[in-house]
Amino acid sequence: MIYNALSTLIKFILVAVLIGAVLNEFDISADQVLTDVGFTPQHIMAMLREGFDWALPHFILGALVLIPVWIVLFLLKPPSIGK
Repeated sequence: MIYNALSTLIKFILVAVLIGAVLNEFDISADQVLTDVGFTPQHIMAMLREGFDWALPHFILGALVLIPVWIVLFLLKPPSIGK
């Protein structure tokens, strides 16, 4: 499973670099494309920061519930024989 995910990530990176190189040959930049669709690099960073600021408290709250539940289930699980 990790191999498949890593393989897909490597393929994605290679294709993205290839497409970026081709677009660069046509004098198309990321800033230009983002500006044409109405985004600026600063706007994207602000959206990422807002998303992170929203997700972090929810992640911590979920972890505060899940970790003790996981520990209890792990401690109560009978040992496997023969493994």
